[in-house]
Amino acid sequence: MLLNVKDLKIKFKDDKHDNYTVNGVNLNINEGEIVSLVGESGSGKSLTSLAIIRLISESAQIEGEINFKGKNLLNLNEKDMCLIRGKDISIIFQEPMVALNPLFNVEKQIGEVILEHKKLSKKEVRNMVIDLLEKVKIPNPKDTLKKYPHELSGGMRQRVMIAMAIALKPKLLIADEPTTALDVTVQKEILNLLKDISKEYNMSVIFITHDLDVVSEIADKVYVMYLGKVVEEANVYEFFDNAKHPYSQGLLLSRVGSDLINNRFFSIKGNVPTIDKIPKGCSFNNRCDYCMDICKNNEPKLKEICDNHKVSCFKNFNI
Repeated sequence: MLLNVKDLKIKFKDDKHDNYTVNGVNLNINEGEIVSLVGESGSGKSLTSLAIIRLISESAQIEGEINFKGKNLLNLNEKDMCLIRGKDISIIFQEPMVALNPLFNVEKQIGEVILEHKKLSKKEVRNMVIDLLEKVKIPNPKDTLKKYPHELSGGMRQRVMIAMAIALKPKLLIADEPTTALDVTVQKEILNLLKDISKEYNMSVIFITHDLDVVSEIADKVYVMYLGKVVEEANVYEFFDNAKHPYSQGLLLSRVGSDLINNRFFSIKGNVPTIDKIPKGCSFNNRCDYCMDICKNNEPKLKEICDNHKVSCFKNFNI
């Protein structure tokens, strides 16, 4: 087991309510496994990933355990965490134009990541950067070295971000919606690139997205999150064939290309509540077509309904 997250809870000191933004998340990720965190905006996906790499606001209060290679990262000071961040655990952010420094060229940005953890000559670093640009399939890598972010297309910027993230062959890569702003063709290329690199390096990936079509392309396992909790966990085939939680089913029905219902596209009713207005009982009860009295007063626990498939729901699944 590479990563084991136990009962992760996050709240912020500035909040004027007692609710946790992330509330009791458990994750298990094996070496070389690609796991997707799925859910609407506000479900806690990105916050969970930022807690794992310890890039979260200082105003956050974090409880639980984040065990990476047997070591609880929450017990490390910032100096020790810096030895892990970028080397053993790395991250790709959603919008590379914002994540990349506009004042530095490609060579300097990737080179800084390398020099943070390795003592190498300028020539050695340059050769490593060229190799990385070739690895992420950037044409004419030597010409790209001196280019700045604004001189690159969105797809090329994302490839530079991937090159930075894999520079030191991390054991865990966090990819926070890395294909959202890309067109379909480039998106496919980036997904294939991440899969190939994961396989070559035996690198685990946490892939954060709200796009289930992307999940079907890349993931081995799926965690569905809603209002800071995992409501369903299953391998990718079981999830798409046999999703059980009403929220998961709603997400699947909402995909473009799903069958029309009464000549209309399906959408989950209502909106995700703000964190200070989470319903009592099951947090999804105010949007659920199967809501029962028990759902309004009691919180369902995540339970195994068959091998490698867990659901947090009171519904009778008739398995």
